[in-house]
Formats: sequence, C-alpha cells, structure tokens
Amino acid sequence: MYENMEMRQVFGNLLEELMEKDERIVVIDADLAKANGTMNLRKKFPERAFDVGVAEQNMASVAAGMAAYDFVPFICTFTPFATRRICDQVAISITYAKRNVKIVGTDPGISAELNGGTHMSMEDIGVLRSIPNMVIFEPVDAVQLAKALPQIVDYEGVVYIRMFRKSFPLVFDMDYKFDLFKADVLREGKDVTLYATGIMVKEALEAADELSKEGITAEVINVHTIKPIDKETVAASARKTGAAVSCENHNVIGGLYSAVAEVLINECPIPVKAIGVQDHFGEVAKIDYLRKKYKMTSQDIVEAAKEVIKKKR
Repeated sequence: MYENMEMRQVFGNLLEELMEKDERIVVIDADLAKANGTMNLRKKFPERAFDVGVAEQNMASVAAGMAAYDFVPFICTFTPFATRRICDQVAISITYAKRNVKIVGTDPGISAELNGGTHMSMEDIGVLRSIPNMVIFEPVDAVQLAKALPQIVDYEGVVYIRMFRKSFPLVFDMDYKFDLFKADVLREGKDVTLYATGIMVKEALEAADELSKEGITAEVINVHTIKPIDKETVAASARKTGAAVSCENHNVIGGLYSAVAEVLINECPIPVKAIGVQDHFGEVAKIDYLRKKYKMTSQDIVEAAKEVIKKKR
C-alpha cells in the first residue's frame, strides 16, 4: 500500500483523514507546506490549515495558544527549525504549559542532503530530550508512521515526530501492531544487540544479515520512541546478549546512544559502541556519501558489533 510512497505524502494523506474525523486538529506551517506534504490541507480545510510564513517561533506560540482552546495543533517545518530555533517556545509556551501540541520536524540528520550544514540537524533529539513532558518519536517507514499517527493524536501531550521526508524501503507490513511506548524486536539474537532508530534500522538489519554469515546472531531492536525509552525491552535484550551497538542518524551525544547508555548503566552495564555522527556539523552532499563519511553504514555496524563482542569475552 505504501511501497514507493514518500513519507511526506503519506503524512499529508493521513493527516487529511484524521482532520476529517476530528475537528480539533489544525495544521500550522512555516512556509514549507509544499516541501512537507501539507499544501493540500489548505484547500480542504481553509479554516484549520495555516501558514505563518518564515516565523517558526510565532508558529510554536500560535500552536500553544490554539491548544489552550482545546485544538490539537500539528506544527510542521524542517527539523532544525522545529527544534533548536524554537527551543524556548517549546520549553515554556508548550511543554511547561502542558499544551497538547504535535511537532513535526522533517529531513533529520544527514537526510537534509543538499540543504547542507545549516539545515542538517544532528542535535534535535538532544535538544528536546532534555525538556520535561516531551515524547520523541522517529518512524522507520511509512507503515509505522501510518500506525503511529492515530495514537499520537489520541495521546494528550507534546510529541515530536522526527520524519524522513522522501520514500524509504518498507520494514513493516500492514499487519504490524504498533505501540507508541514499546520498542519493536525485529530480529532475535544472542550475541549482540543492535538498537536502531529511523533510517538506521535498515542498516542494522543488513548488518545482522552480514553477521549471521559469520555465525554471529544479532538482536535488532527498533527504538522508535527515544523518549520515554522502553527501558524494559532495552535492558532485557542487553541481559540476553551482553553487548550492544546503538545506530542513529544523529549526534551520538544526546540521542539514542545516550538514552540507551543511561538505561544500561543502571540496569545492565555491558560494552556499548555508538554508530552515528561523532560530534560533527553537517555538510552539503548526497546521503550515500554522508553515510560513508560519518561511518553510518551497515559495514560500520558490523565492525562495531565485533568490537563489543570481543570486549564481552
């Protein structure tokens, strides 16, 4: 159903369906409706789809005000503008005030590609993870996004959706059962755990395939919700395998690696290596080049897995 569909197209279509059913839902863009797949909503819902222009702080403040009147606002823009640019408004006007706002940041990490370093947000999870009352969700594919959106609308609180914009190979089928607060064990293993999120889930699955050729079984866990992280699943897998690698399209400081390590240091201390951006700014380039530059390929995960297994022994 969603094969070869761009994530932004799926997002726009699903939001349209949800808005037809729930008159509380509104969409607020900051001059990027076409880029993010929400332009058609202005035609369908002219009184519930708004463009505030290139004024992201105002977008967040308008959303907070509308939430105070029981609307459910979705604010949509590129990832750096949905996080670091509006951090104070998110912290005070939205989360401190306990407003029911959904924040959508698109083109996370290296997926910003040719927009370059200014638009390549490597720190967005770290920025928002430190703010109380915040849920951070990163879908791996269009199916998971489709399953998640109704639950996100029903959830009373702030949710940040870190969304890849373009088409991406499907990991899940339509029979997939989604739980916003439960990580997915995609593959069971006994030698090492690969915790992955977003576009790095596919790399982790490919790494598991390569490791299996050498007799190493890797458990692959899709941590789609980084905050609050599913401590039970994270710790249970670590106890079973005794070694782990985190895989994320984000700075290794403040993101998935930090969240996993915080769980393991308290629950099950084991060797862990981080695959992701090693405290670096982005640059202008295509995603395949950047994946290699920042050592975020499946082969990099394979090598990291072997290293932590050696430390375990």
